[in-house]
Amino acid sequence: MEQKHNHNHLFYVLECKDGSYYGGYTTDINRRVAMHNSGKGAKYTRARRPVRCIHHKKFETKREAMQAEYRFKQLTRPAKERYLEQEEAGQ
Repeated sequence: MEQKHNHNHLFYVLECKDGSYYGGYTTDINRRVAMHNSGKGAKYTRARRPVRCIHHKKFETKREAMQAEYRFKQLTRPAKERYLEQEEAGQ
């Protein structure tokens, strides 16, 4: 049986009002950012609104996107900044 792929598995990074970063997973980035800004996204972002999406990357599978989220969350703040700069530069 052929496995269907959504091809819309996204790892995303939000910048919060306090300048901190939040990484997450979604299949609908616009809906997810709206949820964060309405206070229904994540406990972390609830007190740090408004948030804005500063990065998102598409993956073939949910697992790959969630692994990217996990790796990002393990990084130090300077390493997160380097990652975002490299992604923006297309490296």
